[in-house]
Amino acid sequence: MIAFDDIDHNALRQFVLKTAERFDWTYDVFCLMSSHYHLVIPTVLTSVSAGMHWLNGIYAQRINRRHNRTGHLFENRFSARLVTDEDHWRETCRYVLENPVKAGLCVSALDWPWSGGRYLREYRP
Repeated sequence: MIAFDDIDHNALRQFVLKTAERFDWTYDVFCLMSSHYHLVIPTVLTSVSAGMHWLNGIYAQRINRRHNRTGHLFENRFSARLVTDEDHWRETCRYVLENPVKAGLCVSALDWPWSGGRYLREYRP
């Protein structure tokens, strides 16, 4: 688990948005789950590495303080994949938004409160 309740989800969303400001990211879409999160961001790999290092580090410190934990929060290092064209981008954004639906957490991706980004406005279930 990386988010234990709505307070953690909200904090993660705030850190995700703050990372965008700090590293000049624009989110095409993001989805925050209890065990992981997805981000679709158009940027260069060096910016992804620096931003993810900051985001995961600052968020893990917050969770450890709040829940009186120690050690690693994230099991593995983040992974990044290149989106190759417009169709691949749409498919990737749809996959990210459908995560909570496939997990049985909501009926429609539009019902999930922990998603956002510019593609969400274009999304049609």
